Amino acid sequence: MIKVLVVDDSGFFRRRVAEILSGDPQIKVVGTATNGREAVEQTLALQPDVITMDYEMPVMDGITAVRQIMQRQPTPVLMFSSLTYEGARVSLDALDAGAADYLPKNFEDISRNPDKVRQLLCERVHALARSNRRSLGLSQAVAVPTPAPAPAVPPAQGRVATPQPDPAPASAEPPARRSAPPRKRGCKLVAIGTSTGGPVALQRILTRLPASFPAPLLLIQHMPGAFTTAFAERLDKLCQISVREARDGDQLRPGLALLAPGGKQMMVDGRGAVRILPGDERLNYKPSVDVTFGSAARAFQDKVLAIVLTGMGADGREGARMLKQAGSTVWAQDEASCVIYGMPMAVVKANLADGVYDLDEIARYLTELG
Repeated sequence: MIKVLVVDDSGFFRRRVAEILSGDPQIKVVGTATNGREAVEQTLALQPDVITMDYEMPVMDGITAVRQIMQRQPTPVLMFSSLTYEGARVSLDALDAGAADYLPKNFEDISRNPDKVRQLLCERVHALARSNRRSLGLSQAVAVPTPAPAPAVPPAQGRVATPQPDPAPASAEPPARRSAPPRKRGCKLVAIGTSTGGPVALQRILTRLPASFPAPLLLIQHMPGAFTTAFAERLDKLCQISVREARDGDQLRPGLALLAPGGKQMMVDGRGAVRILPGDERLNYKPSVDVTFGSAARAFQDKVLAIVLTGMGADGREGARMLKQAGSTVWAQDEASCVIYGMPMAVVKANLADGVYDLDEIARYLTELG
């Protein structure tokens, strides 16, 4: 049974979330709170498996509450936020504070699409209940950029939402074998795909890269369209390399990381030009790691380094397969440093990973590219 604490100052939203979760026979709402201070107290008293948390509340806001919870009783927190630029900023702040994931707080969706909301919310709670608690409460370590390379520190991860749950609990799989350091080899493109846990994981890696990084980077993060602009801006302020949201026609260049726009697909052609396409409704993920990886395999053949980080589902596995067939290199994040060992696990289980490393190793090995 998954124990959930529901935190929101809106009585309507608090009751509705509790009703939705209580409809799942494997979920039990063990308590509610109307502000952040109550949330901290209830967390210590009830020790829930997952907390749903509003941001704007009296007495103590949600982000402050998350920080205190991560210090005193690390617990997976699912934040609710609006699908706006300000909502994106708040959600990213919450992820930095240690929140595991977020969902848009949309009252209209609750009334118009109750079944969809019920499925999405319960899936997310189930996934977070299976998440790696060892990674919780450590994300504040990446709030300030660190010069590269730096001594290894305990890995920290961020969290972001995806439409589908993990295919199986992480504990059902044996830990992946850690790999020896990679052989130094040049590449013309680094492509990184991630989902739940991705924002802070990307921040942890990219802030370690020098401005003189010798290859262009493509970043594919499962994230709504309203969020990717704010996320790219945040990374650009923290990193020595340049980071921005990709636009159609952008040219790849060393030291520039282009983030796939939410709700769309990002591809690259053989001339090094980025193509941004409308999100295909037949695809679960917009942007999709498979789409970008597949185009990179066609355009750059054996000159790509692809990295699959923490996330739910298996997006990236088929793209990694295409890259491997073309002769490129694929790395996967190890289970111990993942928030959700879903996407990397899919790549490892398919025998597509040339190396399995934790976040600090990935950052360190990237700085050694030549």
